[in-house]
Amino acid sequence: MQDAVYLTRHETAEGARWAADNRFLSPDLNLAHLLELPRETMFAELAASRTGDPAAGTLLPPIDAAQEVWASGVTYLRSRQAREAESETSADVYERVYDAERPELFSKAVGWRVVGHGMPIRVRRDSRWTVPEPELTLVINAHAEIVGYTVGNDVSSRDIEGENPLYLPQAKIYDGSCALGPGIVLADADTLKDLPIAVETTRRGKTVFEGDTRSSQMKRPLEELVSFLYRETTFPHGAFLMTGTGIVPSDGFTLQTGDIVRITIGTMTLENQVA
Repeated sequence: MQDAVYLTRHETAEGARWAADNRFLSPDLNLAHLLELPRETMFAELAASRTGDPAAGTLLPPIDAAQEVWASGVTYLRSRQAREAESETSADVYERVYDAERPELFSKAVGWRVVGHGMPIRVRRDSRWTVPEPELTLVINAHAEIVGYTVGNDVSSRDIEGENPLYLPQAKIYDGSCALGPGIVLADADTLKDLPIAVETTRRGKTVFEGDTRSSQMKRPLEELVSFLYRETTFPHGAFLMTGTGIVPSDGFTLQTGDIVRITIGTMTLENQVA
């Protein structure tokens, strides 16, 4: 088993630069190149590219501009129940996809649209009901190998999606709706299958929502989700896949400007304030 490696991306005077275990990598090395490689070759490239320079500079989203983030839906029982409850007209759609062979997969963001740790997330101005969705987010190379994970927040407008499932892109894809970070843990896929997942939202210093689950509560295996994502779509520079949420706030909760959302998965915590 390969030892875990912690990747981060930093803002420097020379531009964005990647680091491994808090040491900068060669300036010309980026995640897109690493994810072009098979798993074992990637780790060899990382070892050869390490410098002795300590990582410094503001954390950036741990993704390159041209990479894609996709997402899975209705992978936990709690998510299915919530999606059924929010949609008066299409509840059976979510029940059927939960039990179907084919999972729900949709495009969430491209790399340049992603926000990172400490950056603002947003509520759509035309939404009355917006929630954070804490999600284990897989990092996958061009060869469909799971090489690690990051923390994801799939911010979602539940009222827009609930009105009609065809509005899903508008409910899911807008500025400030996809947060990843603070870094990437490169590790074996087997170590990701029972990670603790927790979320806390505070408002003016008081907790207004919190919850927890584990990735082992997911119905579908991680490899199954990846196999469907890569079935007819190539990702020459790798991809990120949010794996769904098992933590759903009550119907009376919605994010408000100034709220702080903290999501902890495994060893990492992603924190963002609602703009």
